[in-house]
Amino acid sequence: MGPRVPHPEEAASPGAASLPFSWAGNGAPGAGIGIGFYGNSETSDGVSQLSSALLHANHTLSTIDDVVLETVERLDEAVKTELTTLEEVLSDRMELVAATRGARRQAEAAAQHLQGLAFWQGVSLSPVQVAEDVTFVEEYRWLAYVLLLLLVLLVCLFTLLGLAKQSKWLVVVMTAMSLLVLVLSWGSMGLEAATAVGLSDFCSNPDTYVLNLTQEETGLSSDILSYYFLCNQAVSNPFQQRLTLSQRALASIHSQLQGLEREAIPQFSAAQKPLLSLEETLNVTERSFHQLVALLHCRSLHKDYGSALRGLCEDALEGLLFLMLFSLLSAGALATTLCSLPRAWALFPPSDDYDDTDDDDPFNPQESKRFVQWQSSI
Repeated sequence: MGPRVPHPEEAASPGAASLPFSWAGNGAPGAGIGIGFYGNSETSDGVSQLSSALLHANHTLSTIDDVVLETVERLDEAVKTELTTLEEVLSDRMELVAATRGARRQAEAAAQHLQGLAFWQGVSLSPVQVAEDVTFVEEYRWLAYVLLLLLVLLVCLFTLLGLAKQSKWLVVVMTAMSLLVLVLSWGSMGLEAATAVGLSDFCSNPDTYVLNLTQEETGLSSDILSYYFLCNQAVSNPFQQRLTLSQRALASIHSQLQGLEREAIPQFSAAQKPLLSLEETLNVTERSFHQLVALLHCRSLHKDYGSALRGLCEDALEGLLFLMLFSLLSAGALATTLCSLPRAWALFPPSDDYDDTDDDDPFNPQESKRFVQWQSSI
């Protein structure tokens, strides 16, 4: 008896371990895809927090400029109309005219002091523009990573399908796609690593860098920027002197108007209307002044600055680290898959173009051969 010819399935059994190895290599990126989606979401949340902080800071700065502009315009209007009218009405009493002119000088001084509080007016740097640029870049970054994650997922699924069906053409196509995704994974990991290192260096001491950069872009004094970026007892309010002088001027105007009401109204009935109008203007101005004091305090802008830093240095940095882990896992798993697919290919059974044909098909070569033999036997 001749030697036993091993069955093809038995002959392939020693290397059959490479098929599970290929399956495991393609299943590993699936675990990393979840990490990638989480990292992409965390990075997007951090950038969104940065954009929101910039928009809120811009709202505060714009409100300061608007309040200062409205208050100065209100005082200028009072000087041009009510105080001018009051001087004309009280022209017969020089001491009352002198008091009116004193109120005029105090109103002009208050307007001048208040005008210097709009420190952001005329600055070319716009937080809104920065927020829009950051959001624009983040939208494309987020979309690019979603597409990469979906591409990795599809490559894994179709590679596993090709191994399960033992389809050589599908395995060839997925091998080429795996090589492309491998290059993309290594490239994205390098970009993520560089960004994470730069961001971690920035987050180690952000105050000095942000202060210097903002001073260079805006031209504002270091006293103002230090007050808002640091916001501690060691840094005094750079606007305190202007606020104090403005408050004193408004208090002086209020005192002079009360004196004019006592002295002028009993003698000059025409002075009552401009004095009441001035009193109302002064009350509105004092309310705006108290609002301005609250807006100029460092609490609000420093809170926005801290929120922006937390978005960058916590959520965004954490998301980058998870994206790095995803890229590392997918790159390693795809490299393993590319190494194991040739061995899996060798274990596929030889392709037979007629294995799947129907036996009853008259165009089947085997059926045609049997038909010829039957004809010759007749």
